[in-house]
Amino acid sequence: MPTNISLKNVPDRLILRLRQRAAKHHRSLQGEDPARLTPSQILSQVRQLGLKTPREAVSIIRRDRNT
Repeated sequence: MPTNISLKNVPDRLILRLRQRAAKHHRSLQGEDPARLTPSQILSQVRQLGLKTPREAVSIIRRDRNT
């Protein structure tokens, strides 16, 4: 059964990222509840990225952190 919680003093940057993520998925901030992925689903998503070197992965992670 889902439980409601309230968070206080969340950094503005984090709230902005959560709102952007919710908008990307066409949901409200409250509706942004990501489903848990299985390890095989995660591996499939990683393979779809087509990374060739660790440097490419680092580049993606840094770009994601800066948005």
